[in-house]
Amino acid sequence: MIRVGVAGATGYAGAELVRILAGHPNVELSVVTSRQYANQRFDRIYPALAGAVDLECAEHTVENLCERTDVVFLALPHKISMSVAPDILKNGQKVIDLSADFRFQNVDAYERHYQAHTATDLLATAVYGLCEIYRNDIRGAKLIGNPGCYPTSVLLPLVPLIQNGLVDPVSLIADSKSGVSGAGRSPSLTTLYGEVTESFKAYKVAEHRHNPEMNEVLSRAAGKSVKITFVPHLVPMSRGMLSTIYASLNNGVGGDDIRSCLERHYKDQPFIRLRSDDRLPDTRFVRGTNFCDIGFRVDKASRRLIIMSAIDNLVKGAAGQAVQNMNIMLGMDETAGLDQTPYPL
Repeated sequence: MIRVGVAGATGYAGAELVRILAGHPNVELSVVTSRQYANQRFDRIYPALAGAVDLECAEHTVENLCERTDVVFLALPHKISMSVAPDILKNGQKVIDLSADFRFQNVDAYERHYQAHTATDLLATAVYGLCEIYRNDIRGAKLIGNPGCYPTSVLLPLVPLIQNGLVDPVSLIADSKSGVSGAGRSPSLTTLYGEVTESFKAYKVAEHRHNPEMNEVLSRAAGKSVKITFVPHLVPMSRGMLSTIYASLNNGVGGDDIRSCLERHYKDQPFIRLRSDDRLPDTRFVRGTNFCDIGFRVDKASRRLIIMSAIDNLVKGAAGQAVQNMNIMLGMDETAGLDQTPYPL
């Protein structure tokens, strides 16, 4: 059995990791840490997991994370991850980081949008953990930068099309909507029930920190600089994410070419589901799962491609993809612990 630990286990992404790992057939969930809830039982904080997780939250120290683990998941705020990852790696554990600290190859891009990076030497070996795109790089990696939720929903539909020259990378626009759990568990005025319910709004327009993350990956796919226009929105639901992406088709490209490309790239990929024209992606149908549902339509009058993708922001957008990364890193069945049957409603 692989021994795993979760740092920051009582945040939303951390708790989702605990839920998934508790049902993983090949791992032992050996330690969970929390700054706020140290020495409290996990199932007292999240009663839904009573009978499934009987661990007590340990204090958040490198020693606690390394003593009983082979793999450590860091569900920590930006900057804290980079302060603990080097020591964990030196101790021999593999690290999967859910913050942004190891997502960028370009340290200048990271520092412009986050803060000074204190572990830049690790960026050269860290692998961006978008599983269906960088699977070969993930195999055998020691450090994974788990993608953000918005980038996951945007990049999975776009990267194969960009790589195959089917759409104009200058024309890209992504309009994305997320449930409020994407903002994390810390109290905030903007995510209070009275502020969110019966409300629908855009936020951080043209300044969201996931935008440069998308730009870096799309530029790598295109072989030249790409800057996508990205507008995130907050919707009054607890979890779920839907992205609608617009792109101009290159000359001679039609809907059949788009479907053929996506089918070819995602053939036999267990967590990508291509939807038909009469059943486009819906956040209800991926809730609690590691699926990314993708559908599209072509606006023939404008020769514009309209792509839609739906994920659960806490699963495929965070914890589920992190576990998928672990499975690939360690040569396990990629679906292990992630093969939940979706809710019908």
